Amino acid sequence: MIFIVAAFLLLGLLVGTAAHIPLPATLAAAAAIGAWLLIFAVRERKHHRQGS
Repeated sequence: MIFIVAAFLLLGLLVGTAAHIPLPATLAAAAAIGAWLLIFAVRERKHHRQGS
């Protein structure tokens, strides 16, 4: 339950920040986060396949 509360608090901070910075900066940050998540997912999938 505390995890959900923390996630909503973080989401609120990010959405609040995105409302105050210019659109290109928001899109650049979103692209960077998306790339990081994609790289993380690929590395995790590769790691789990090697372990099996």
